Amino acid sequence: MSTSAVKRNKKVKGAKQNVAPSLVHWRFVVVLLVVVSVFAVLAARAAYIQVIEPDELIQQGDSRTLRTRNMPTYRGLVTDRNGVELAVSVPVRAIYADPKVIHENDGFLEPRRWQALADVLGQDVESLKQKMGNPKRRFVYLQRQVSPAMAEYVDKLDIPGIYLRRESRRYYPTGEVSAQLIGMTDVDDTGVEGLERMYDEWLTGTPGSRKIRRDAKGRQVEILETTSGEEAGNLQLTIDQRIQALAYKEIKEAMIYYQSSSASAIVIDVKTGDVLAMVNAPSFNPNDRSDISAHRMRNRVITDAFEPGSALKPMAVLTALEFGEVEPEDTVDTNPGWMRLGGSLVKDARNYGELTLEEIIQHSSNMGTSKLALSVPKPFLLDTYYNMGLMSDTGLNMAGESSGIFHERSRWSEFELATLSFGYGISVTTAQLGRLYATIANGGIKQPLNIIKSPKQTGWQPQSERVVSEENAKAIVQMMESVTQRGGTAKKAAIPGYRVAGKTGTSRKAVAGGYGEEYVNIFAGIAPVSDPRLVTIVLINEPGGDLYHAGDTAAPVFSSIMGGALHMLNVAPDDKQVTSSSWLRGGQSGS
Repeated sequence: MSTSAVKRNKKVKGAKQNVAPSLVHWRFVVVLLVVVSVFAVLAARAAYIQVIEPDELIQQGDSRTLRTRNMPTYRGLVTDRNGVELAVSVPVRAIYADPKVIHENDGFLEPRRWQALADVLGQDVESLKQKMGNPKRRFVYLQRQVSPAMAEYVDKLDIPGIYLRRESRRYYPTGEVSAQLIGMTDVDDTGVEGLERMYDEWLTGTPGSRKIRRDAKGRQVEILETTSGEEAGNLQLTIDQRIQALAYKEIKEAMIYYQSSSASAIVIDVKTGDVLAMVNAPSFNPNDRSDISAHRMRNRVITDAFEPGSALKPMAVLTALEFGEVEPEDTVDTNPGWMRLGGSLVKDARNYGELTLEEIIQHSSNMGTSKLALSVPKPFLLDTYYNMGLMSDTGLNMAGESSGIFHERSRWSEFELATLSFGYGISVTTAQLGRLYATIANGGIKQPLNIIKSPKQTGWQPQSERVVSEENAKAIVQMMESVTQRGGTAKKAAIPGYRVAGKTGTSRKAVAGGYGEEYVNIFAGIAPVSDPRLVTIVLINEPGGDLYHAGDTAAPVFSSIMGGALHMLNVAPDDKQVTSSSWLRGGQSGS
C-alpha cells in the first residue's frame, strides 16, 4: 500500500472519531428535552388542577365517594281526647328498579327470577320488563308500600337493578268508624281528605339528612355532616272514641234497619262545645281502598244541608219569649186547626184548640208556632235566628263545611214567615243544628264547636256570647222535656234514669217544583235536663220502610247513643222517680 493511501485511511478514521461524540450529545439533548417537557406538562397540569381549577376534580371525586342519606321521619299521630290512636304511620318498603343497571348486568337473563318477581307483585312478567325497556332511565317504581314479607322475598331474589327503599304507610286502627272525620293520605303519605288534609303541614315532619363518605366497595367509612329534621306534630281530637264507636254502631244499624240512604249523628259537650262524636253511614275502610266511592267519603254532618222541619219549632217559641210577646204560662188559640195565609194553607194534624207553649212543642203544632212567629216583628225574628248561629259556620273550620242555605228577601209574606217557624225555607247542617241546641242547653250562651284539643288553633277565634236570656233558654228546655214523655211525639227517645228534652223533625225533601215523597227524620235532644251535659243530633235520611216519622226512627237511635254516652262519662241520673222505682224493683226482685 502506498503512503498516500495510508494517509487517506487515517484521515477517514479520524473523522469518524470526531463525529461520534457530537451525535451522541444531540440525542441526549433531545431525550432530555422530551423528559423535561413531560415533567413540565405534568407539573403544569397538576398546578392547574390543584391551584387554578381544583373544584371540578374535587366534584368528580366526591360524586364517587360522597352520599347524602335522608333519615326516615314518620307522620304525626292522630289520637282521641284520651290518647287512643286513630291514625298511625307504620314503616313499609317500596320496590323500585334501575333500568340502566339491569341492562348493564344482563339482568333479563334470569327468566325464573323475573317470573317469581311478577308473581309476587301480581303483574304480568312481560309488562314488568317493558317498564325497564329504556336503558337510560335510572328509576322506576314497581310497587309501593309492600309488606315486610314481600320485601324480604324480593330482596332474596337478588335481581340486579331491583332495589328496596324505606317509606311509611298510614294505618287507621278504627277503620270505618271515623273514616270521614279523620280522612286519609295518598301513597306519598300526603293528606288528601278530612283532618289529614286540613292539618297536613302540622302532621308532616321534615326529614333529617346525613352526609357520608364511602370506599370503593360502597362501605361507609366516614360521617361528614348530620342535619336534624323537624319532628312531625301530633294531633289530639276532642272525640271520645268510646262514644264515637257506639254512635257509629247505632247509626249503621239504623241505616240498614230503616232502609235509609244515609244516616248521621253528632254528640256535643254542652259546657265546652267539644264534639265527642261525629259519625256517618255509609262509611268506608281507609285501610282497604279498593271499594271507595265519593258518596261514602262525604262527612255529611258538616257538608249536607237539609230543612230541619219541626226540630226548629222551639226557636219560634223562644223568639216570642225573648220579644216579650208571651210568658211561659200563656196559651195560644189554634182553633180551628188551620188558617190561610195569602192563599196558602197552614194546618195541624188535628184541631188542638187552646195550647200552652209547652203543648205547642209537645204536639208539634204548626198553627201554634206560626201564630207566635207572626206576633213578633220580622226583623226581630230573623235576627234571633241569625244570632243562634243557624246561617253561619259552627267554629269547626273543617274543609267542606257548609253554612246552610237561607235566601234573604227584601219582602217576606206571612206564609213564608210561618213556614220558617216550623223549619221550612231554611236548610241547616247537622252540626249547625247541634250548635243551636247546645246554645239552648247552655243557658243561651253560644260558643264555637271544637274538634281539635291539641294543638290549640292560633289566630282569632270567636268567643262565647250570650244570645238569649238564661231564663227563657231554661224555659224552652223544660218545655221540650214533655216531647219525650207520655203524650209527646218522641216517647222512644226517653232514657231510663235521665230527664231528656228534645224535639223531632220529620220534613219532606224538596224536589223540582215542590216536595217529593222522601223524608228526612231528625231528633235533637238534651240530657240531663236538670244540668245539661250533652246534646245529640240524629238524622235518618230517606227511610225506605213503613216507618218514616222521626219519633219511630231517629228517636230510638238517639236514646241508645245518648244513654250510652251518659253512662260512659259517668253522668249521674237525675230522674229521681224513675231511679227510685228502678232501685225498688231491683231490691224486690233480689229479696
